[in-house]
Amino acid sequence: MTDPIRDFLEREGFLVLDGGLATELEALGCDLDDPLWSARVLIDDPAAIRAAHRRFLEAGADCIATATYQATFEGFAARGLDAAATTRLLRDSVELAIAARADFLGGRVAPEPDGTPPPPADPPPPNRPPPLVAASIGPYGAYLADGSEYTGGYDLSAAALYDFHAPRWEVLAETEADLLACETTPSVEETRAYCRLAAVSHRPTWISFQCRDGAHLADGTPLATAVALCDAEPHVVAVGVNCVDPRFVTPLIRAARRATEKPILAYPNSGEAWDADAKRWSGPATPMDWARSAAAWREEGADGVGGCCRVGPAAIAAIRRATR
Repeated sequence: MTDPIRDFLEREGFLVLDGGLATELEALGCDLDDPLWSARVLIDDPAAIRAAHRRFLEAGADCIATATYQATFEGFAARGLDAAATTRLLRDSVELAIAARADFLGGRVAPEPDGTPPPPADPPPPNRPPPLVAASIGPYGAYLADGSEYTGGYDLSAAALYDFHAPRWEVLAETEADLLACETTPSVEETRAYCRLAAVSHRPTWISFQCRDGAHLADGTPLATAVALCDAEPHVVAVGVNCVDPRFVTPLIRAARRATEKPILAYPNSGEAWDADAKRWSGPATPMDWARSAAAWREEGADGVGGCCRVGPAAIAAIRRATR
């Protein structure tokens, strides 16, 4: 098995992740008020996804995640799509990211989603390695679209969660994505399912956790316990925390580092809270100096830093300036 994260870190020393894809799609005018959330755009406006990926690459991201976080066979079936159509959309999501990367590396700029010609762009520096494409896999709670990815409040065994995730995993594992990214993982049982899926597919995978505080997953499991499960599975090549309040990142990095020597990724949200009933972000954002925070998290042991919901390209550009 190749390890794209380790290979990248050995060459560059640090990985800049992208920001919130859904946030950037909304900035491009997409309506995400839908149980499919960002996966809706795979059906309605795939050009917007390609444009959003490109914006993060221009900002300095070394890795972009596909628009498949909330894309599931069950979710698309509720929209009337059969298994063949869902399979095509999953594959298309990876191809959109790969196309955005090819445009970026070639200095080509795709038109804006509304057809407006963009300004010319310079190609990236010749010594910049190709950015990675990670096939995003959201938790079972994302499919439920009820906010339970922030609580882990679904009573399913690891075996049942394995069966739920397996069809999508099998499709994405056969694409040209560099690795799979299991994001906002709120429970230890889902962690067990992901580790088994990574082992069966023999595909490099990272698992990133949703945490309620500076030490515990959303379901109350100590982060160190979940990270130890990942540490024991060779195909899990990195662990992380995402869509957490930035205030929790430092203690979470420390807790993860005590349980593994694998790379650690940190990509928090803005600090606002998701209101599952109103279907919107609420409350104040955590005041952030992204450049200073990224440098501090790197000192604590993070090998990659980016952003999640409510974090756009400007923050990613600041992270890149601080870590390159």
